[in-house]
This record gives sequence, C-alpha cells and structure tokens, in this order.
Amino acid sequence: MTRESATNARKRRMKILRNIHTYFWLTVLGAIFTIPFLWLLTTSFKPNDRIQRWPPDIIPMQHVRAVVDGKSRKVYDMNGQKVALMGRVKPGVAKVKYLDKDNKPVGGIKVVGTDSFEDVMKPGFSGRNYKDGLNFGKTVEEGDTSVWASPFFTQLKNTIIICLFAVFGTVLSSSLVAYGLSRINWKGRDTLFTIIISTMMLPGQVTMIPIFAIFVWLGWIDTFLPLIVPTFLGNAFFIFLLKQFFMTIPQELSEAARIDGCSEWQIYTRVIMPLTKPALATVGLFTFMNTWNDFMGPLIYLVDESKYTLSLGLSMFMGQYGSQYGMMMAISTLVTIPIVIMFFFTQKTFIQGITMSGIKG
Repeated sequence: MTRESATNARKRRMKILRNIHTYFWLTVLGAIFTIPFLWLLTTSFKPNDRIQRWPPDIIPMQHVRAVVDGKSRKVYDMNGQKVALMGRVKPGVAKVKYLDKDNKPVGGIKVVGTDSFEDVMKPGFSGRNYKDGLNFGKTVEEGDTSVWASPFFTQLKNTIIICLFAVFGTVLSSSLVAYGLSRINWKGRDTLFTIIISTMMLPGQVTMIPIFAIFVWLGWIDTFLPLIVPTFLGNAFFIFLLKQFFMTIPQELSEAARIDGCSEWQIYTRVIMPLTKPALATVGLFTFMNTWNDFMGPLIYLVDESKYTLSLGLSMFMGQYGSQYGMMMAISTLVTIPIVIMFFFTQKTFIQGITMSGIKG
C-alpha cells in the first residue's frame, strides 16, 4: 500500500468516525426532545389515580382482569390474597373465588365483604380517557328537551374554520407585500421594509390592549373576526421570509414577462407564485401550527363556549375543585397528532423553504 492510499484510507476512517459521532449525538438529542410527547402519550392511557404518583409509572398501569370459569372477572387483592369478583350479593357484600399467583381459581366461591378490596394493577393500555374526553360536556336545552352535548367536535370545527382563513389570509397578504418589496423598484421601499421588520421587536403584550380596544369599538368581540381579519394584513416575519425567497428568482423572468405584455398581477400569479411553492408551504405550515395551538387569542376575544377552539377547550377539564388530567392528556394528544402528522409529510418542503429563503440577502 502506497503512502497516498494509506492517507486516503485514514481519512475515510476519520470521516466515518465523525459521522458516527454526529449521528449518535443527534439521536440522543432527538430522543430528549421526544420525551415530553411520549410522556403526554403514556399519561393519556393512565387512570387518574396513577397520573400523579411518585415515582411515576413509565408504562401505564391498568386494572387486571383474569379469566375465571370462562368469564372475565376483575381481580382484587383482599388481605394479601388475590380474589376474583364473581358477583354482587348486596351493597358491601360479594361472591368471590380465591386465585393463586397464576390467577387460577383455588377453592370454592365464598361470600365476603368488599370494604377491604384493593385493585391489582399491571401494565396495560386503556382508551377510557379518550372515550370520556370525547364525550365530556354538559346538558343543554334544545326546545323542550335536554340533551347531553359534547363540545369537542364543535371546537374542532371552529378551529378548522379559523385555521383555513388564517392560512389563506397570511399567505395572500404576506406574499403580495413581499412581492412589492422585492420585485418592484419604488421610492421608500427600503424604508418601509425597515419599519415592517422593526415591528417584530414589539412584544405582543404591548399591542394587546390597543388592539383589543379597536375590536371592542368595531363590535367584533365574541366573533371569529379578531382571529381572522388581522391575518389579511400581513405578518412581518413571513414578509421577510418570502422577500428573501423572491430575491433568489432571477429578475430576467419578470422582465421577459413584461416584454410579453404581462401586468404586475399576472407576473405575480403566473410567474412568481408557481416558483415559490416551498416558501408558501412553509408560511402556510407555520400559520396553521400557530393558529391551531393559539390559546391567548381565543381566550381574549371569545366568550360563548360554543365558539371555543380546541386549545381553549382544554381548559374546560380544569376546575376549581379538581381537574380531569387523564381526559386532558387524551384530548391534548388528539390535538397534537395532526400537527405531528402534517410536519412529518411536509418536512422536506418545509426545510427547503427555510433554507432557500436565506440564499440571497
């Protein structure tokens, strides 16, 4: 082996070791960032009495059921002896059959008091929290009858309506402003862009009260308008993102379209927009995620419970005298899963839109 080939082999080994080292730490960091979601997921399958235990259950624990005499019976621990509940005689008294360590019946059926029963817990998953969470609601009056109403699907409908309008409004307004700031030369363009970007430094708490006062004056409180209309007025961050992406498109394309007689609107819709799908998808995904998870906006502007969104509806599981943590975790999982699925299928476009927007300053 020559010296040159030995050097190349050593470089390849070093490259492989660096890649192993990099992927190892990326895997470790990725696992750490998934812990909160895994905790949310496992907690959604736990009974309420097991959620706040210390040390916590890593794997959900459920009540065990054993098969006795061909029927499914709940297993209890009575004074250190496992027994299977065979039937109720009267309140506080039941028929039981003693079990061995393998949950096999030993001895005959006996009548005992149930005051000393304790549930036997073993690893297992249960969808009870999901079922109860979806059915969680209250009695409402419909005409002359009272019906039990679950607000989940109403909140889901409200959230989808707001998200769709927000995505459409943000993509339309931000792309129009970004086009004017990047593709058209006019006096004061850079100054206006600086002012737009400077608004990103204002905390939301500073503008919250003045904006609320404006919506009160307009009579928009307890409607979806305060959550939808502002999205049609542009977003500073998305304007900056799209402007940077538009600047990567050669000006010769716009000039050729003008020579062919296209107006600025036609250039925007027929030339620029088809070339900016990754950036537009990124803006749409960001907007959808922010609107889907928004809690403060609906909390401030919505009063009627029938207009609540999913994020605001989760607060209904928390009461003054107790909270339904199991159902809250179950519904939180259902609220989180669409975002995870959407990002999983759009991550390539999402990353492409972010990286390409910074190619040219």
